[in-house]
Amino acid sequence: MADPLGLCPDRIANHFKDISCSAAAFTVGLDLIDKTFTTDDVPESAPLDGHFLRYKWYRIQSDRKVAVCSVHPSEQATLQCLGCVKAKIPVAKSYHCSPKCFSDAWQHHRVLHDRAASAVNENGNEEEEIFGRFNSTGAGVISASLTGSASSTSLINGSTPLYPTAVTQRSGGETWFEVGRSKTYTPTTDDIGHVLKFECVVIDAETKLPVGHPNTLLTSRVIPAPSPSPRRLISVGGADMMGQLDSDGRLSSSGTFTVLSYNILSDSYASSELYSYCPSWALSWPYRRQNLLREIVGYRADIVCLQEVQCDHFDEFFAPELDKHGYQALYKRKTNEVYSGNIHTIDGCATFFRRDRFSHVKKYEVEFNKAAQSLTEVAVQTTQKKVALNRLVKDNVALIVVLEAKFTNQGADNPGKRQLLCVANTHVNVQQELKDVKIWQVHTLLKGLEKIAASADIPMLVCGDFNSVPGSAPHSLLAMGKVDPLHPDLLVDPLAILRPHSKLTHQLPLVSAYSAFLRGIGLGLEQQRRRMDPATNEPLFTNCTRDFIGTLDYIFYTADSLTVESLLELLDEDSLRKDTALPSPEWSSDHIALLAEFRCVPRTRH
Repeated sequence: MADPLGLCPDRIANHFKDISCSAAAFTVGLDLIDKTFTTDDVPESAPLDGHFLRYKWYRIQSDRKVAVCSVHPSEQATLQCLGCVKAKIPVAKSYHCSPKCFSDAWQHHRVLHDRAASAVNENGNEEEEIFGRFNSTGAGVISASLTGSASSTSLINGSTPLYPTAVTQRSGGETWFEVGRSKTYTPTTDDIGHVLKFECVVIDAETKLPVGHPNTLLTSRVIPAPSPSPRRLISVGGADMMGQLDSDGRLSSSGTFTVLSYNILSDSYASSELYSYCPSWALSWPYRRQNLLREIVGYRADIVCLQEVQCDHFDEFFAPELDKHGYQALYKRKTNEVYSGNIHTIDGCATFFRRDRFSHVKKYEVEFNKAAQSLTEVAVQTTQKKVALNRLVKDNVALIVVLEAKFTNQGADNPGKRQLLCVANTHVNVQQELKDVKIWQVHTLLKGLEKIAASADIPMLVCGDFNSVPGSAPHSLLAMGKVDPLHPDLLVDPLAILRPHSKLTHQLPLVSAYSAFLRGIGLGLEQQRRRMDPATNEPLFTNCTRDFIGTLDYIFYTADSLTVESLLELLDEDSLRKDTALPSPEWSSDHIALLAEFRCVPRTRH
């Protein structure tokens, strides 16, 4: 069987009840009479050539206690920090697999000691909240006692019906618990710290006896899914409103709405060569998609703008999964004039909105390739057209959606008037040497938005990954409405498409949402200001890899019709560097999500 989940054979990380384990180190299938080979599932109800496949999963439990490393939870611990024991830090955090592991982790580990000295445990679970890097269900010591597992009288996994948990054998100080009878198995909290064994055997459909010996596969120890500390939504309007996004509801009132922008890192770009510092299991798409989904759903944004969403992942995963959470989905995949890979894995921009908060009015698709064709027809000499198209045609797109609010907008111009909202979602070309192409793409998008603004009195949001750092010409065009004619980026213009430089303007009163951290008043802003660059009024970074750290992602809004109420807190570089960079087991993209809460305000008349 070719692993349908693509999980790494040497380690299976689990997101309890979210992803399944699968046999990945060998192929499971049947040789048929006609000498063909099938990897399809062959159940007892539909045998092939008189045979079917039978699967079993076992949890192997040792009769001795095993301490698990707090940094590398798939490894056994060999030493314990006595400082943690004295400070009464949860025991799971005190174990390390080697002296080097402890030494490397000390910079972050010592913070546990400092926090323990000042922490006041008022409700009995503050320690778990403060120190829990992983889900609290993950114990530091795995006991050999059979109580926890044997107490489960029955279980279900995959499509298998309920059946009793079985102890199949004991040998060499180990006990094997049968835990599943399907091709895939979803680990439970009881499995953490234990090795799983997968067994597949061919069964004669008539005699019900095995044919040949079973094939088996052992996993590494099951580890708990990393659980990063929830990011808080912080007020920038002066109100005492700082708290944690959770499933109980928003912090905002009915007249506000939230917008999320997030480059989720397409699987086609998530190579082990580029991100060698990220464990292979944490880089695998089956793991990342569940981690990303959990994060996105946890923000409970009213509007979600995602970039680098593969076409097949949109159709097969994000659209149906977010539909379950009340989101309607719209998608624009990149064009494929340059792209030469599988058409189904090309990525694009996806915009989702909550059906109970907005309704869909109109959709515009911007294909920069088409704009390049039009430009070269009128602005480039015939002899240069091929060269121009080779430079400009990069398959990038933008998705523009007009929505109508279903909620009451306090402070609108006219309480009975339809409240429309225009949301642009884009991913600008990544190649750093093509500065002229970046500026041209951003300018083209803004000119399209100006046309929409001219036809309707409508607030606007411009979200996405612009692959442009603060202070670059594209950023200046967005934030300032113009580009300084002496800007160094304008020197790169071999096609003369940026001339005259005076045309690089727009009339939209755009402001970067995160600049409100430097302008706002309220609790928690000092820490956030330390994560901002006062020279550019932007975050210090939204993209953090081993080789690059900087801001590439933005949420811009029209300041004459919208105001920022609160922002999702920024992350601290030091906290990310403990895993070298992004992506990591905790955060499954090389970008961080941006989220802003807005309120519509009466439009300022000029």
